[in-house]
Order: sequence, then structure tokens, then C-alpha cells
Amino acid sequence: MNDRERDDTQTGRFLSRREAIAYLGAAAGAAVLNPANSSSASMLPACIGRPEQTEGPYFIDEKLNRSDIRSDPSDGSVKEGTPLKITFHVLRVTPQGCTPFQGAIVDVWHCDAAGIYSGVRDNNFITVGKKFLRGCQQTDENGNARFLTIYPGWYSGRAVHLHFKIRSAAKGEFTSQLYFDDSLSDQVFSQEPYSKRARRLMRNENDSLFRSGGKDLLLSPLKEENGYSAVFEIGLPLS
Repeated sequence: MNDRERDDTQTGRFLSRREAIAYLGAAAGAAVLNPANSSSASMLPACIGRPEQTEGPYFIDEKLNRSDIRSDPSDGSVKEGTPLKITFHVLRVTPQGCTPFQGAIVDVWHCDAAGIYSGVRDNNFITVGKKFLRGCQQTDENGNARFLTIYPGWYSGRAVHLHFKIRSAAKGEFTSQLYFDDSLSDQVFSQEPYSKRARRLMRNENDSLFRSGGKDLLLSPLKEENGYSAVFEIGLPLS
């Protein structure tokens, strides 16, 4: 098994409905998780529990504080690919309800259009010292952390995905992955620089990690003039 195949190992778990209700209180939790079934739902934000998944073999705690992660600080080069803007909207789950989680650290990292990660030694490539497509941001007063990157490429054995980690300065962290609709990936990969590669074989339905909660981790990017933008909302019981 090579390093990237170890990315398939499921190590996380779900933030279950029971756990969320325990944090929110039965009445508030029911309203948040099932707003259609409660008249008080309009008083509470949509606090969404997501499945936790493995960070894979290539997380590096670079503490690279930047919003635009396309460049490599080591040489100033910029990775080619379809631009992708991602906003993480992080909510704190407490017994009193859901509130914007200010001050959480959000890390993002993923492979380039050729399926290569920066900063690592792999059986197929060596990129030690490189830092492209990695970065972190602190959530603002509205719980938002914004990144500008490229649409991830793909590599053998995995569906198209990117990694993220959310950490609290006090305690706790949440690690998972984001996925993309296969039809959208097909459109993006028909263009350069992705189209220079052979056709990808792994689709979401055949990816073992995607089958373990990936539907709740799908991004819904909107088309923009020069690429795509997406918002990912998540509620976490971190302090």
C-alpha cells in the first residue's frame, strides 16, 4: 500500500443527531436539525453536523496563514487550474444554540491538477520544500474563513476531493474531506491543464471514503466568470 492509498482508511466518525441534540437541548436541537418540524426553527440558524473523515498521509502543520493558496512561496510559481473560491461557514454548537464560531483555524490542502501534493515524499513524486495548495485562515466574527484555490485534480484510487481541518485554540479539532459532483468534475477535466492527463477511473460511487458519508460532504459550486465558488456550512461542538 502506498502513501496515497492510505488516504482510504476511515478513521473518523459522524457528529450524530443524538450528539447534536445533547449539545443543543432537545427542543432547540429538534428545531435546528429538523426545521420543517418546529415553529421555532426560524429563531435558530441551520447548524449542520458533518461526517469526520481521515486527514490522509499528507497533512503538514505549516501554519501558512493565507487566503490564496494557489502559489508556492518557495519560488513564487502559481498552480494552473480552474479557480475555486471556498467559504467555510463554521458554527459552534452549544446548549444555548448555534452561533458563529469566531477564531477557529481552518486548514485546507489538496493535490494539483496532476494529482500531486506539495511538501511530501511519495513513491511517484518528491515535493519536499514546496507549499502550493496549502494554507490556513482564522474564522471571522461571522464564522467565515475564505480560500481561493483551484479545482482539485485526481489520482489513482480516490475520487476528486480536498482535505480540511478545523481547530479550536482551546481544545478539539475536526478533520474531513470535501467532494465534488462527478458531472462537474467531468466538465472541468475536459479543459486544460486537466485534459492533458488520461481519463480518470475512480468516481464517487466507487470511492470507499465517499461511501462513508461523502454525500454530506459534497460541495455545490456555483459557476462564475472565471471559475466556481462554493459555501460549506458546518456545526461543531468544539470549545
